[in-house]
Amino acid sequence: MMGFGAFAKKIFGSRNDRIVKGLMARVAAINALEPEVEALSDEALMQRTSDFKERLAKGETLDQILPHAFATVREAARRGLGLRHFDVQMVGGMVLHDGNISEMKTGEGKTLVSTLAAYLNALEGKGVHIVTVNDYLAQRDSQWMKKVYDRLGLSVGVIVNGLMIRSAGSPMLPISPMAPIMNSASIICATI
Repeated sequence: MMGFGAFAKKIFGSRNDRIVKGLMARVAAINALEPEVEALSDEALMQRTSDFKERLAKGETLDQILPHAFATVREAARRGLGLRHFDVQMVGGMVLHDGNISEMKTGEGKTLVSTLAAYLNALEGKGVHIVTVNDYLAQRDSQWMKKVYDRLGLSVGVIVNGLMIRSAGSPMLPISPMAPIMNSASIICATI
């Protein structure tokens, strides 16, 4: 015999199922923008970053520009990496943007998912920190995703062994615990 909780879950789905279902409507809005964004030149794609910053300065919220921003990142990833965010990865990006945890297995695209929330939140100009488990991944991910962020006009840095690298090929700079360099790039990849 099935308990009431199990019965309700079977009928209405889990809390997670309901959240994901709600986010899928936003994914549909992002997908609808894809042809428009695909048609942009590289310069026009990069210009969208300035346009989004201007919209934020005029009072729009990150949530209001999210569909356009995510569609822009998806296109930058397609051009820079040859990778297109899947719908489920868009959901993961929204979950991260909302300050929640999105559980993903090895190979499901965590690094690519992070570009969505990182880009959106970097538009406020406060800097975004992406934390990973070791220095190798921090360096690999920053160099790999730089191909996306460069197309969007954002700078990327990485902290490896207590040294800050502003971008690929730049010299390493020692940092102190309170160093302002932590915010010298739009997006910083580091370890815990």
